[in-house]
Amino acid sequence: MKIGIVGTGTMGDVHAAAYRRIGAELVAAYDPDPDRLARFVAAHTVDPFQSYEALLRRVEVVDLTTPTYTHEELALQAFAAGKDVILEKPLALSLASGERIVEAARKSGRRLFVAMVVRFFPQYRRASELARSGQLGRIGVVRLKRVLFPPGPGWYRDPEKSGGLPVDLMIHDLDYVRWLLGDPVRVAARRSPPVEGEVLEHVQAVLGFEGGAMALVEGGWAYPPGYFRTSLDIAGERGLVEWSSDAPGPLESLFPKDEPPPEVGLPLAGLEEDPYELELRHALTALERGRPFDVTPEDALAALRLALAVRESAAGGYVVEVAR
Repeated sequence: MKIGIVGTGTMGDVHAAAYRRIGAELVAAYDPDPDRLARFVAAHTVDPFQSYEALLRRVEVVDLTTPTYTHEELALQAFAAGKDVILEKPLALSLASGERIVEAARKSGRRLFVAMVVRFFPQYRRASELARSGQLGRIGVVRLKRVLFPPGPGWYRDPEKSGGLPVDLMIHDLDYVRWLLGDPVRVAARRSPPVEGEVLEHVQAVLGFEGGAMALVEGGWAYPPGYFRTSLDIAGERGLVEWSSDAPGPLESLFPKDEPPPEVGLPLAGLEEDPYELELRHALTALERGRPFDVTPEDALAALRLALAVRESAAGGYVVEVAR
């Protein structure tokens, strides 16, 4: 299948490099910014296209790594042109927009894969297997953490375009919690107030589930450049599984270099298997062989619903009942 990437920023580079490593047929790229497109084409040796419509005529699969606020328009165009779509998370900025994307895929008969990459990190995947197999017993509490430096200047800093921290960052771990425990009944969240002129934000959310299980999810854009830490632990009545992106000594320090940080931080697996390769190989294999995706469009929509509930609770300071 011939693949075209739309959006040649950070995630476009990540996906393009993963496609090359797995031997996929990446043939085309489009970006409305000609300088950014030229850089991408030189780096990844693909054909540049001067319009989205021209790219759609060239490929079978469209990989949208564009800003979140563009997802609906571009996805609907791709489905109308009869293309399968790989869409970088989050699905959309609002439930209504996400529902329109999912419905357009259904009506077109084409397939939609939303790239929720944390499900493909080997340590997260193994932890979920242990939890869902019953080996840990009844799950009592899940703790997940994802904290890093604020995003660089641009659309990430505008909640109207990115959805803000809960939708852009925490949605990874909220999707993972759903994968383990299903939909929560209610959400209570708190956030640190942003500093004027800066995107320094930290959110903590408590998710309550039927049967008494609890999840504690933490996300932050309030750390120095170069800092990115993730961790998980899943505690059950018969066992515990835990992992952290680093195992620091008694005292650890970080003093960033005096240079601009990257536009957005990317987590590293810390293992030999690259999660982006695993994710995209899974998506392409499922498309080629007609197999189900590990992340369904409905999963992506439910994760968005949960992220929006966290954002509402954090902004309003009240408990939000999660709609089923």
